[in-house]
Formats: sequence, C-alpha cells, structure tokens
Amino acid sequence: MSSLVLRNRSLIFALAGLLLALFSYVTPTPVAAQVTAFKQAVAESAARDKDIAAFYQANGYEGIWTGKGRDRNRRAALLQALNAAGDHGLPAARYDVEGLQAKMKAARTPRDLGLLEVEISRVFLQFARDLQTGVLIPSRVDKAIVRKVPYRDRTSYLVNFAKSSPKGFFRALAPKTHEYTALMKEKLRLERLLAKGGWGPTVPAKTLKPGASGTAVVALRDRLVRMGFLKRNAGQSYDAKMTAAVQQFQRAHGLAQDGVAGPGTMTEVNVSVQERLQSVIVAMERERWLNQERGKRHIEVNLTDFTAKIIDNGKVTFETRSVIGHRERDRQSPEFSDVMEFMVINPSWYVPRSIVTKEYLPELQANPNAVNHIEITDRNGRRIDRSAVDFTQFTARTFPFAMRQPPSRGNALGLVKFMFPNKYNIYLHDTPAKNLFGREVRAYSHGCIRLADPFDFAYALLAKQTSDPEGFFQTRLATGKEQQVDLKQPVPVHIIYRTAFVDGKGQTQFRRDIYGRDGRIWDALSKAGVALRAVQG
Repeated sequence: MSSLVLRNRSLIFALAGLLLALFSYVTPTPVAAQVTAFKQAVAESAARDKDIAAFYQANGYEGIWTGKGRDRNRRAALLQALNAAGDHGLPAARYDVEGLQAKMKAARTPRDLGLLEVEISRVFLQFARDLQTGVLIPSRVDKAIVRKVPYRDRTSYLVNFAKSSPKGFFRALAPKTHEYTALMKEKLRLERLLAKGGWGPTVPAKTLKPGASGTAVVALRDRLVRMGFLKRNAGQSYDAKMTAAVQQFQRAHGLAQDGVAGPGTMTEVNVSVQERLQSVIVAMERERWLNQERGKRHIEVNLTDFTAKIIDNGKVTFETRSVIGHRERDRQSPEFSDVMEFMVINPSWYVPRSIVTKEYLPELQANPNAVNHIEITDRNGRRIDRSAVDFTQFTARTFPFAMRQPPSRGNALGLVKFMFPNKYNIYLHDTPAKNLFGREVRAYSHGCIRLADPFDFAYALLAKQTSDPEGFFQTRLATGKEQQVDLKQPVPVHIIYRTAFVDGKGQTQFRRDIYGRDGRIWDALSKAGVALRAVQG
C-alpha cells in the first residue's frame, strides 16, 4: 500500500512539473520580458547618439516619454511646443509632428515603445537646441560672424527636462529678452498683413517731393496708410501730413529725415512685406545666438544702425553715431562679444599688418618719403631712418618693419581708444574724420568702430569710478602723452548686426543689409526648412 502511494505521488509530481514547464514556455513572465524588450530597444537605438546614450545609461534605460501619467503630460507638452515652432520662425517640417504622432499611435509592443522613446528624445533635442540657441551655426553662414553661441550640453536638456514641469521647461528655452518678444509680435503682425495682400501696389516713381500730385502720390499715400505711418484719407497731393508721414517712415528705416521721398526712401518704401518678414525671422535667429546674460551694464554696437550704445539695466543711457568697416569683404566689421577692460588716452596707432603691406608699402616703394606722418620701426619698436632703406627689395611677405603713428590730433585713432582685447584687432575709437558722421551710410573704416562722441562716451564709462569723469579725462588728455586708464568694472561689448529691431518706444525699425549677411542667413534658414506663412485673423 505504501509503495503504491509513493509511486502515485511521484507520478503526480512529475505531471505537475511537466505542466509548469509547459505553462512557462507558452506564457513567459510578462513584466520581466516586457521590461527587457523595452530597455534593449532603448539601448540599441540610443547607441547611435552618444548624448542620448549617456542619458539613458545613467537613467537605467527607463523611459520618460512612453509611459502613462507624467509621461503623458510630457508628450502633450512636447507636441504643443512643436506645433508652435512656426511662431518662432523655426523649421517646423524638421520635427515632423504628424509623423511623430503616427509613430506614437502605431507603437504596440515593448520593443516598439523602446524605439519610440529614443525617437521622441531625438526630436526633443533638435527642437530644444534650435529654440534656445538657433537653427544655424553662424560662422558657417558667414565667416565674419565669429560669435560664440552659448550652446548647452545636449544631455543636460534631457536631465533637466525629466526633473522639470514640462510646459515650464519649454517656456524657458527661447530668449527672455524684450527684443525677442517684440520681434515675435512683429512677425505675427506681418504674417497677418501678408494674408491680407501686404501693403498693396508699389509706388511707380523714383522721387516724389512735397507739393507733387498724381497717381504716384496716391500710391505712396495708400502704401503709407497700410504701413501705419499715415491715417486713412482721400488726399491727392503730397501735403504736410504726407511729409510728416514720410519723415516718420524715414526715422523707422534709418534714413535722413527730410520728408522727401528720394531714391533711397522710395527703395525702402517699395520693399515687400515678405522681405520685412524675412528680416524679422533672421533677427529672431540672431537673438537666439545671443541667448545669454549680456550684463547689467553693457555696450551694444549695431553695425546696420551705425550706432554705439551704453545700456544700463535694459535702458539706453548713452548713444552715439558710429562709422563701421567698409563693404569690401576684408574690411567688414565682424560680429562678436567681448569685455572692454580699459581705454587709452592719446593713443599711438600701430598700423595693422594688412594696411602696412597692402596700402603703405606700394607708396613707399614709389616714394620713400610717402606717409611721412607715420614712423617706420623695427621689431623692437626702434625708429628706422627710411632714407637708408630700399623699399623696392621687399614684398608684402618679406617686409620686416612695422609702422606707428604717434599720439596727435591727426592720429588715425583720434585722441582716445576703447579696448576689449581680441584676436580680430577690433576696438572703438575717436577719429579726425568727423565729416563722415553726417552721412546716412557710414561704412568707411578698416573694421574698427569709430565714434562721433568719443569724449562723452569716455565720460559715461568713467562716471562709474570717479565723481568728476570729465575733469579726470581732460587732465590726462592735456598731457599729450599716451596713458592707459583701466575700467574698475569691465563692461561687456556686443557687436551685433540687426536689420530688424525694436526701439525703446516699441517702434519696429528696419535697416539696410549693408554687408548682405542677413540675405545669406535667410537663404540658409530657408534651406533648413524655415518658411514664410500668412496668418488669418
């Protein structure tokens, strides 16, 4: 009896073991298998991007997008932000929102979800960087745009996003400057105008003056009305109201405010809404390149506006006209940011090598006494007797001397220069050529920025460190000797290039693309997928 029971028990246990093995084979442990499939898919897909791979490796290959609850909120916030990409002038097609949503709907298996998880992170990283620091790499568009864009570590985007409020994170990406917000509003305004047909027909005249009448004057009237510079009226002549409107237009476009619609003014009047919209979108991209703290006090030089400003806590406290680099490619002023550390009163001008070899050496070869207001020095700074030198034996490459102009009122740098040492040898300075500041277009230098009111500029800077800035400056100037004055609080300098910007009164300003840089930027943005749009309502 006992042996039979034992045999039956053995048979029962054997059958139970067989059934358990069979059940395990047909239905594996659900949770463990799903987690393994998801994580393996994440690891495989993330391996193609080192930054994404680093994030998920540190995160134990856990998802932040494809689960429920908080992940659902993250997906919704991302899709909302992507759908608003066009508001920022970003290439919306680059993020393929519809394609991403289709992949979200199609994902069924754990492996599908793992692959989707990484795909969402890729789109997220592309969008986050585009919105925060720009779509383009500036120096690839134009070599003179040597700005150091404040790129963030890509992995940090994912790390910070995972810890943040999703909507709050996206709101914090774009520049928080008043300028960026104002440009976005202007962009929407122009998009609405574009939907309504723009500013109407162009004005069929090269020049119109006060007192004129006819169809061209009517066309000018209608265009000024649609631009917002003139109230709607039935006037047929170029009267006082139209003259005032033309002056307002000229002020908003950096033109001489004489009230006459001459060739320069008429060219700007006939620029289309599309072109102005392109300028605004380019300005927004440029603002993203400078998405960083600019300094409570900083100096801003806008090359297209031919101005230099001191800005304190967001307000312009000093402004002066400037002369910038010539239109020729090798003389154009570059764009970059640095820090002004000191000024030099009664400066010497150490002639740049390019000017020495390209301009002065040929003159010296023709006449050794040429440019005799400039000293010729050896490598140790000792003055050379030019009568003892045969300049014809040298080429631009072999010329062994330097050139220096001593301090004087006729010095090319004038009586003061403002230094923010940089490898481009660009600085702000005085000039004896004061007549150039009266011109509308002021692109005449070799790259440095000349100031119309350099003494007042110096006083404004020195006011932070002395109770009598003018007396302090003039005492040192009177010596006639070169003197360096350090700024106790160095001041950031931002040399920018904006053909569209908003002034302190909230008025949108447009300027000519003096170097053609914005045209190149727009072409690059267009190739990247940025498109103009017309907005109804």
